[in-house]
This record gives sequence, structure tokens and C-alpha cells, in this order.
Amino acid sequence: MDFLQELSWRGMLHSKIDGIDEVLAREKVVAYIGFDPTAPSLTIGNYVQIMLLKLFQLSGHQPIVLFGGATGRVGDPSGKDKERELKSEEELDSNLAFQVEQFKKLLDFEGIPNAALIVNNLDFYKDMNILEFLRVVGKTLTINYMLNKDSVQNRMESGISFTEFSYQLLQGYDFQCLFEKHHCILQMGGSDQWGNITSGTEFIRRNLGEKAYAITTPLLTKADGTKFGKSSEGNIWLDPKMTSPYKFYQFWINIDDADLPKLTRYFTLHSQAEIETREAELVNNKPEQKRLLAEELTVRIHSQAAYESVLRVSELLFGRNADRDMVLGLDEEELEVIANEIPSYRISKYLLDTSLAIADLLTEHTGILPSKSELRRAIQGNALTINKEKVSSHEAVLSNEQLLHGRYLLVENGKKNKYLVVVA
Repeated sequence: MDFLQELSWRGMLHSKIDGIDEVLAREKVVAYIGFDPTAPSLTIGNYVQIMLLKLFQLSGHQPIVLFGGATGRVGDPSGKDKERELKSEEELDSNLAFQVEQFKKLLDFEGIPNAALIVNNLDFYKDMNILEFLRVVGKTLTINYMLNKDSVQNRMESGISFTEFSYQLLQGYDFQCLFEKHHCILQMGGSDQWGNITSGTEFIRRNLGEKAYAITTPLLTKADGTKFGKSSEGNIWLDPKMTSPYKFYQFWINIDDADLPKLTRYFTLHSQAEIETREAELVNNKPEQKRLLAEELTVRIHSQAAYESVLRVSELLFGRNADRDMVLGLDEEELEVIANEIPSYRISKYLLDTSLAIADLLTEHTGILPSKSELRRAIQGNALTINKEKVSSHEAVLSNEQLLHGRYLLVENGKKNKYLVVVA
């Protein structure tokens, strides 16, 4: 795989320093991307750069994931119109440890010659005092050079602290340290990082007398011009506890048709020929194209088992073939996902300590049905089920044995009206 050619057909190449083409063609290259652990999990927005590292590794080169244990304590002004709120050291360390584990599932870190590395830039600074930093790091770049960077220029009116102003010094010195320790000659990132990245190439030129390179990707936006990576409910996290695999899958199912070609190229691992063939065969079937992309990404980010769980939840919510065996086979996590997708009601466990009439449960304690006369009509119409089992009498009593995993009841009134009762 030719790395730059791969980026080109995918529309993922924005800028590069001249000469990197020849270097990549003749030798195995070490490159890095930095990730500041300011969030509790990686997001789908981070996945653009993760894809860059993945494609780089698949091209035979060696990626480094540089975690910003130090830079995360400072705050990157890039893309921000005001000062960031600094996170506590404890929160940053916790975020970093969690994201390290996430990355271990996304790149190959052992068993191959170009195994990825994880580095924490806090190691570069933890034993350096302020005077050493000013002499070794601060002396490299002039104020004029730093002021010309877009990330600084864009903040001149609203104001920028010395803390955030110094961010490019840290990122520049990071590059120099990785160059010296790992012969890392290439830094990659989003186009908004160009100024910080080229500060690093300047560090290496001035302090080491060596040549280093940069590659950036375009900032990924949707067809309506808004930033990619969020839904109407907020961030799409890669942690299944923060964004369930079902919601993750649905995010891709619901992308705009106009965004489909671009997002497919950014996030698939299929080849150009495979994608172009698929698009030609399914030119009039955008839903199937989205389904294939959603499947690929759900399996890769979460697992095959998680994808199969998504299918079970989807079938129960939208399919016509869900039966009692399927309901009984749902695990607790799947039922919690369902509780977030359909109207759900929570009742206290003490109600089950004595006989609880289903009529009272559905009318008085939940309001699923507005009255007992409505309940009778639903039963007479053969429309009311609990866990896919017909309710045949308005005098029926709920038993603990009916609770799924001791907590859940799936109530349906007709084919479309689904509710979940959760015992607290």
C-alpha cells in the first residue's frame, strides 16, 4: 500500500512538507500523532487521526501514539476562541490510562516488525525545571515566529494566556524528543495543527540540524458545514458505556446521503476498487451502503458480538420476526439499551412483594394504558403482550418469574406500541 496514494484517493491529504514522498517510498518511516487526554474517552472525531495511523501502519510504516500527559495540562489553543478550562491532574491521568487501553484495540502493538508504540510526553518534562525549560525549549523559537501561527493570531482579540501560548513550544519539543529517541521524522494531524507541527520541524532544524516532515488531513465537516463527530445528543464516544454499540451503529445508519461517500472513504478499510464497485452496484441503495459501513465500524470499534447484539436490539425494536425466545435471550445490557430507545417506566420492587395485578401495573403504576376499560379492549383485541406472551385476562397477576433478569418486563400493545418496565 502506498500511503500518500491511499490518503489521496480517500480525500484525506491536505498539506505535506516537500520531500516526504521520496522518503516514504525508499524506507520504513516512523511517524506520530498526539492525543491530549482531556476527555474521558476517545470519540469518533478522534477516529479520523486514528485511521491515519492505521493506514500508515498498514502501509508498512511504524506509528507512535503520543499521549499528552504534559500538553493536556496546558491546553491547545487551536480551534478555540477562548481559554480552555484546565482539567485536574488526577482526571487527566485517569483519562490517559483509559485511552491507552482503547488504543490497544485499534492498532497493532505487538507481533509485527512495525508494531505501534505508546509514549507519554510527560516523561519529557517531569524532571525538567522552569529554568531548564526556558533555556532548552523556550530559546528555540522567537516570539515573532510564534505570533505568526494561526492558533495564536485567532486569539489575539479575545486574549491568550502564556500557558496556552506556550503550547506550541511543548509540541515542538515533543517532536524533537521523538526524533532523538525513536528516529521519528514525521508528525501528522489535522490541518488545524499545521502551525504546531511545523514548529516541531523548526525545532529539529534549529537544534539538531536535521530534516523533519509533516502531513495533515482536512478538517472533516458534514455536507451542511457543521463539524463531524457529534449527534443531536452530543459526542459519539468509542467507549460502549458512554455511547452504546446500538447508538454507535444508528449514528452511521442515519448519516446524510450527501456525507456517505466522504465518510466511507475516511473510515473504511476496504480498498478503492472494492468501494467503487460497491457504490456502483448499490448506486440506488444508499441505506444498504450505510448499513455496510455501520457494520464494518461497529465490528471494528466494538466487536462482532457487539454487532450481533445491535442486530438483536434492532430486530426487537423494528423487526417483524421478534418472538418470545428472542426476548428471553436478551441480556441486561441489551435491555438497558432498549430502555433508552422506547418509553420506559421504573417501579419500586416493594410493589412485587405482594400480588400485583397486571391491570394495576399498566394503569395506576405506569400509565401505559390510560384506564382499565382500555386495558380490557386491548386484551379483547388480542393486542396486549408481556415478554411476547399474550395477556388473556384483565385479572392476571404479575409474578416475579416473569421478570427478565429479575428486573425487566417488555410490554406491547399492538405491533407498534412498545414499553419497558424496569423494577428499581
